[in-house]
Amino acid sequence: MESALASWGEFNVAIAGAGAALGGLLIVALSVNIKQIAESRGLAARAGAAISALILGVVLACAALIPGQELWVFGVEVLAGALAGGVIAVLASRAILEDDTPGHQHRWDAQHIASFVFPLVIYAVGGVLIVMSLPAGLVVVALGTIIALIGAVVFSWVALVEILR
Repeated sequence: MESALASWGEFNVAIAGAGAALGGLLIVALSVNIKQIAESRGLAARAGAAISALILGVVLACAALIPGQELWVFGVEVLAGALAGGVIAVLASRAILEDDTPGHQHRWDAQHIASFVFPLVIYAVGGVLIVMSLPAGLVVVALGTIIALIGAVVFSWVALVEILR
């Protein structure tokens, strides 16, 4: 009988490849406007948090591909990743809220913070479900990964275009 993780193999291979490619794009997007990004503590923090949420999705997709792994072990890996991402999210949130760069509009802070915290919350929920040996948690983790990918694409746009407005 095929394990729950094995049935997600093709999805995880696709996510690992797409996420790695998008991570490269995000790094290039950041390098194009690095001067403006580095001048804003909040923007630099958003960049770091966007990259970390995206890379967490790639790492989890790779971890799910480990042969013979028990479902609950993957759940622990998801929870550990969500916790590590949470530390980065807290530090990034503080930097965004304390950003005193001229022209920084604090009215958007909650939306910016939610964009990288939301996938982490979804990962944590999925990790708990997986630790409880509920395969539905894999769907939740997949959703978190897709949302992290979307967040990275949105931030890539910000880093390439919106920052110059």
